Amino acid sequence: MSMTPKNLERAVPLEAAENDREPRGLPLFLSRPSNVMALPSADRREKLRILEALLFAASEPLDQTALAQHFAQAEDVTALLEELQGLYAGRGVNLVRVAGKWAFRTAEDLAFLLERQSAEQRRLSRAALETLAIIAYHQPVTRAEIEEIRGVSTSKGTLDVLLETAWIKLRGRRRAPGRPVTYGTTESFLAHFGFDCIQDLPGLSELKGAGLLDSTLPPGFSMPNPDDAPDLREDEEPLEDEPGAADAADDVEDEGAPDQSAPEDAEPEEAEPQD
Repeated sequence: MSMTPKNLERAVPLEAAENDREPRGLPLFLSRPSNVMALPSADRREKLRILEALLFAASEPLDQTALAQHFAQAEDVTALLEELQGLYAGRGVNLVRVAGKWAFRTAEDLAFLLERQSAEQRRLSRAALETLAIIAYHQPVTRAEIEEIRGVSTSKGTLDVLLETAWIKLRGRRRAPGRPVTYGTTESFLAHFGFDCIQDLPGLSELKGAGLLDSTLPPGFSMPNPDDAPDLREDEEPLEDEPGAADAADDVEDEGAPDQSAPEDAEPEEAEPQD
């Protein structure tokens, strides 16, 4: 077919129109749906990977100060930890904070899969549990104060069991006649029971709801505000620095006072911290 001048005149405008047409493509910016989470940048992902590696390889929980040593001084490590905690929220292991430190723990609903009893675990006696609860809520507290709250004598063996589990510790001495030893809880206590801080202990309403307190309490009954601050109080003074002072602390309390323990404290008690 020959191209006549008339046909050529028609073809030129059509070809020019095709060349002038704007290319079709995606717009430079697309809004992200509200249900889609933005992925962190490559730099932020690397920081999260560093935290993940440090916490995974650690043999014990790490505090934020130790983790911050691996980042620039201006880095917001708290935000990174919270973001990493969110990423692991629905997985088989969770990032949790216990006793003010961070660690990976098996998800609570999957813990039964990993249970393995390698040793016989003995439950704490009622006397030991009551003594532990009194120390946790009333610390710093002396043995005489524990006995006053419980209404019965407390054997030295009960306190020894709690000291062996590393759930309580000797804090100092009360500025009072006889200079009795004061007791408080430890980080091992918080870690074992899954508390981040001592203020996470259940309060009055929670104990009532769990049926652990009688609904008919005496008028004016109130719960103390637990405080495990390591600094000694005004009415406390430090333990002696000489070797063996901690071992001899209870012996000083027992001098001149025969042990008149209640029957529930008479039997020897043993307990092992559970993982």
